[in-house]
Amino acid sequence: MDSRRANLHAAKRAKQDEFYARLADIERADIIKKRFRGKVVYCNCDDPRVSNFFHCFSHRFEALGLKKPIAACCKSRNPNLFSRNDSERDIRLEYEGEKDGDTAPDPKETGIFPLQGDGDFRSAERIELLRQADIVCANPPFSLFRERLAQRVEYGKKFLVTGHMNAIAYKEIFSLIKENRMRLGYAGNTAMEFGAPARYPLPGAQTRIDADGRKYVKAPDISWFANLGIRKRREELILWKPYIPEAYPKYDDYDAIDANKTKETPKDYAGIMGVLISFLDKRNPDPFEIIQLRKGAEEKDLRIHGKRPCFRILIRNKRPVVT
Repeated sequence: MDSRRANLHAAKRAKQDEFYARLADIERADIIKKRFRGKVVYCNCDDPRVSNFFHCFSHRFEALGLKKPIAACCKSRNPNLFSRNDSERDIRLEYEGEKDGDTAPDPKETGIFPLQGDGDFRSAERIELLRQADIVCANPPFSLFRERLAQRVEYGKKFLVTGHMNAIAYKEIFSLIKENRMRLGYAGNTAMEFGAPARYPLPGAQTRIDADGRKYVKAPDISWFANLGIRKRREELILWKPYIPEAYPKYDDYDAIDANKTKETPKDYAGIMGVLISFLDKRNPDPFEIIQLRKGAEEKDLRIHGKRPCFRILIRNKRPVVT
């Protein structure tokens, strides 16, 4: 396990998994450029005064054609620092555009509203904010990713959230992907750097502290999870390699071959193939059928000559190119 994964696993075990997405990564997401016109966007995991999501949506309010961004958190914080956990009040911020004619959002133009509860995302107040939203954008804590995503699905919300690729292993999440109700968006299977609260101990080579004392950690295998349309969904994955039995071993107890690299997925094989989870970030769902998650016969882990390969998704090419 490399140091980046070790840092994340340690943070999750300690429930210290409150990390902050960088503005540059948010602005790179293709989905944000086209899908937000006339929409209420809710950042439901963010301190609004330090949230890069809220910063992006307020500063690009006119360019994106937003109706209103809302952000909520359960702690009040110094806008120049990360979390200090020094308040028992929840607040929300709302922004509805320029009112004094200048070129940037002004604190006086942002509505600041205290909430009565403890700020838990499952509280009635926070659920009411969720009901108002068209789209939810957030970087949820890793330990709450599944529960928060389930809530968005329950209330029928569009969403764009960051998460670790391993979340695909959750049955509920995999079902959404298999049914084409959710897909992986921009920047999948890559390392992203996140801000971290000052109170977190973050040892390791993949962390740094900037000149202002802010901590950062680099995390591998991060993707955007979304149920919004994205350009990648319509792009064909170009397959070029023909199937050669010697190049693709079969699993011991399941009639499928192992394709260890996405770029070497055979173009002409009509049977079931095991592929890396990163395949889900690259695929157009139309030509491929997702069969199931990593298990073979009798729900056992897939094996090749008695050994388990890396995590696999079983798929079938519905349009094999036979020459």
